[in-house]
Amino acid sequence: MSKSLMNIARITFALSLAGIVVVGCGRKGDLDRPSTPVEQQNIRKSGSAAERAKEPVPDKPFVLDPLL
Repeated sequence: MSKSLMNIARITFALSLAGIVVVGCGRKGDLDRPSTPVEQQNIRKSGSAAERAKEPVPDKPFVLDPLL
């Protein structure tokens, strides 16, 4: 393979790997509007409110959270 083709392959691989890493970042849950109160964020519509209140979701900090 020529050097330019090898460089293009390396750049493509690096960008693909970076894209996969970036897509994996974030928190799991439903999408909420910015105006949604904190108490109502990430609450699924199914089930009663009493059932949802009994099961609080623990906050697990992620390494990249300070950047967001």
